[in-house]
Amino acid sequence: MQSSNSRPRDVGDGSARSGEHEQDHGPVFAPTAGDVRYEDPWYDALASGWGESDTPSGPAADIPPARRQRQDAGATAARVYLEVQRSAAFQEVRSRYRRFVIPATVGFLLWYVGYVVAATTAPSLMARPVAGAVNVALLAGLGQFLSTFLLTWAYSRHARLRRDRAALEVRWETQELTREAGGGAS
Repeated sequence: MQSSNSRPRDVGDGSARSGEHEQDHGPVFAPTAGDVRYEDPWYDALASGWGESDTPSGPAADIPPARRQRQDAGATAARVYLEVQRSAAFQEVRSRYRRFVIPATVGFLLWYVGYVVAATTAPSLMARPVAGAVNVALLAGLGQFLSTFLLTWAYSRHARLRRDRAALEVRWETQELTREAGGGAS
């Protein structure tokens, strides 16, 4: 059976390789001892057919030590992150965040619940006209939108003025500590 592009349907599905499609696509990358290894966890799990040959190229003994080194580096990085989490600078950034977010969240939820409770328990109050067809419920509903935008603005302003610089310093310090713990390789 032929497909619309005149190739047999089973060619190219990854289950079998056709002789007519075997071409030289250039040099196959074979890692050597001096090559740079990426710290990408998917680096060793290349997809089939993306330039590697069917036979293993390069010594198989290189892979386990690299994985062990990565696991050791992961354990070292975990220690670095725990150390940073316990640091006074990180705790200060977190406390500044909490000092804004917790009261803002509680206030906004009270405002929202108050609106819903007033709409269900006091319909005569919410139906009271303010100006023409505009009533209290409409103003309170629009106030919900306005308060959302104001809270977003206040949050971004607070983050910019009170947390961003300190968080950036913690980030750079963490990257330096991680780099040093990993043996100086970046």
